Amino acid sequence: MIRLSERLSGCEESVTLAITAKAKALKASGRDIIGFGAGEPDFDTPDNIKEAAIKAIRDGQTKYTAVGGINELKDAVIAKFKRDNSLAYGRDEILVSCGGKHSIYNLFQAILNPGDEVIVPAPFWVSYPVMVYLGGGTARIVKTSEKDGFKMSPGAFRAAITEKTKAVVINSPSNPTGAAYTADELADIAKIALEKDLLIISDEIYEKLTYDGFRSSSIASISDDVKKNTVVLNGVSKTYSMTGWRIGYAAGPKAIIQGMTNIQSQSTSNPTSISQWAAVEALNGPQGILDTMVKEFEKRRDAMVDGLNAIKGVGARRPEGAFYVFANIGGALGKRAGEKTVKGSADLANYLLDGVGVAVVPGEPFGDDSFIRLSYATSMQNIVKGVERIKQAIEGLK
Repeated sequence: MIRLSERLSGCEESVTLAITAKAKALKASGRDIIGFGAGEPDFDTPDNIKEAAIKAIRDGQTKYTAVGGINELKDAVIAKFKRDNSLAYGRDEILVSCGGKHSIYNLFQAILNPGDEVIVPAPFWVSYPVMVYLGGGTARIVKTSEKDGFKMSPGAFRAAITEKTKAVVINSPSNPTGAAYTADELADIAKIALEKDLLIISDEIYEKLTYDGFRSSSIASISDDVKKNTVVLNGVSKTYSMTGWRIGYAAGPKAIIQGMTNIQSQSTSNPTSISQWAAVEALNGPQGILDTMVKEFEKRRDAMVDGLNAIKGVGARRPEGAFYVFANIGGALGKRAGEKTVKGSADLANYLLDGVGVAVVPGEPFGDDSFIRLSYATSMQNIVKGVERIKQAIEGLK
């Protein structure tokens, strides 16, 4: 019998992808399923981006490219950082990878040694701790609270630092909470990171999806010293509804970017050539889709938050960004659904999916078992119908 790698003991399937797959299977079997699980916009990729990909195919842009991406895309990324964040990078400070997730994986593989710790505020994107583990490090989780906006305070950050701490992850706006740090809050985090000589890992994939006039700030734009100590991670998946195109990118110090490039050269090599040319158009072309998406997402957010807050035993903070609501289901825990007791978020998620055909993601893998994550990257009709089903289901608990 073949023995699998011991590292698999700390590497389970992504819960968000698992829930989405189960919901799709039930839907394919004929069930009426409303999905609040998927972390992708329901808008189509804009036509100009599609046409750029078609042109790339017709022009024969179908061969290997440089490992770290074509120069045209690196230049588009550089222009984006200059335009949106007032940050200046050279080509040797940019790496294009096979999606934002790949960028983060490459980074942890490139910087971590056994025993290194990475501070990860909770709730967190489910893959951060696993990727740290696969890189040989340990995720040091710092709990945040709903009353504090799900944001790590400077005091909690400082208290978590040990002699083993190498980096801190900041995801703003956040998956799963939608929480976003202000420029002043980021400055407080950056000050401590510089004082302790920690690498700042800034995941800005939801940068453009903010509401109520809130504008995201990149922590790297605070000062030249902070920029030199920061790797910024971003991509085209969420902003341009290009999740399946798999293009992410990283910007940071040359030595780190070169290390990430070396890792990539021995694993995937270059991202898909056709997707790279599509991403050039996404970054350089018309940006009208952003206004359309943000306005619609804001309406959906409000409908979902208001609907959830009308359910006894459920509470939902209004997020500043992304397209998730992290709903507090503490009032439903300990109650019974038939013969079963709802002990945690997974129990409730299964109850909602099996009982009323609504797919949500348990909060436990994100670092808090008293919450569930719901994505409002779906139609308003689905949101209204789905929240009503959740209301009926939770009010049916005894």
